Amino acid sequence: MYRNLLIALALLIGVGWSTGSARADDKLTVILDWFVNPDHAAIVIAKEGGYFKKAGLDVTLIEPADPATPPRLVAAGQGDIAVTYQPTFYLEVKDGMNLQRVGAAIETPLNTLIALESGPIKTLADLKGKTIGYSIAGYEQALLETLLKTAGLTLKDVKLVDVNFALTQALVSGQVDAVIGGYRNFELTEMKLAGHPGRVFDPEDYGFPPYDELIYVTTPEKAKSPAVRAFLDATEQATLYILNHPDDAWAMFIKAYPKLDDDLNRQAWKDTVPRLAASPAAVDPERYIRFAEFLKAKGLIDKVEPVERYIGAR
Repeated sequence: MYRNLLIALALLIGVGWSTGSARADDKLTVILDWFVNPDHAAIVIAKEGGYFKKAGLDVTLIEPADPATPPRLVAAGQGDIAVTYQPTFYLEVKDGMNLQRVGAAIETPLNTLIALESGPIKTLADLKGKTIGYSIAGYEQALLETLLKTAGLTLKDVKLVDVNFALTQALVSGQVDAVIGGYRNFELTEMKLAGHPGRVFDPEDYGFPPYDELIYVTTPEKAKSPAVRAFLDATEQATLYILNHPDDAWAMFIKAYPKLDDDLNRQAWKDTVPRLAASPAAVDPERYIRFAEFLKAKGLIDKVEPVERYIGAR
């Protein structure tokens, strides 16, 4: 599967990379973090609404089988832009990946701790002795540790279970008492629709530093290219259209992806739109350094890099 994806990407970007201004035939391969969903509203509307075409871009979207692969593929030259997560981006830089952040898709945290509303977890202190499911090792445990600390607990007070990405199923089936890593705009609605309303504990309410949930990364060599600038301009225009015409934008979205026309994605769309980055290229360097310092304090990265290592200038 992975090899086939590499081959497909090689064919898609085989025409080469434009170093001049964006042309009508500039091809851009964007590897999403996951299957298409409302988190990708700006990209989908930019494509379906003609904003990419107007900017001189021919954009191909790739849905990965594994959300960990997009940054690796782009760093290896097997794609142009990857959609990934700000928290894990620092770990990718630590691992030496040749990547920089060039924009944001979702400018607020989505990640949260979720328990069953009808269950015994009413406060964070109730997690003592309980089992918590997670999907991404390292970062999510740092997030959980921050939450537990506010209740006088540590990771030693809970049992962690890797449930992969089956967070909702693990929680509603009783396999775990809570999950860390579920999105407040998706898993929470999924649980409600299944008849199991959730109780959320948003990390930023308990001292976790704010961050962009989804960001765009590319190589430093491409970060300043006209094509990347055109991509960011087009997604900004698409986002403004979504904010001004959310119902019309939703109709455009499900016309392109009719399988997503259901109650879950309809509600996810409403919950996601206010969290879209209205100006994708805008960045607060101090915010990025502050989050890096947090990860360093948690022992997840060895050092805080100069801000220009993280952020590609336009």
